Amino acid sequence: MSKEKVKIDKSLLDKVRKYAKLSGYSSVEEFISHLLEKEMAKIEEADSEEEIKKKLKGLGYIS
Repeated sequence: MSKEKVKIDKSLLDKVRKYAKLSGYSSVEEFISHLLEKEMAKIEEADSEEEIKKKLKGLGYIS
């Protein structure tokens, strides 16, 4: 698996570190990967492109 870098605001990263540790993840990367996989699974469950757009709007990713 190749690794890519993503920039995250410091205050958000501090929260991520805190919650990753509290949740028992072995690393911040593992925690973030798990969160992203869960969110993508929700989107993939959508039946149509229109439903996907609604879910993305609801999550605040698109307007």
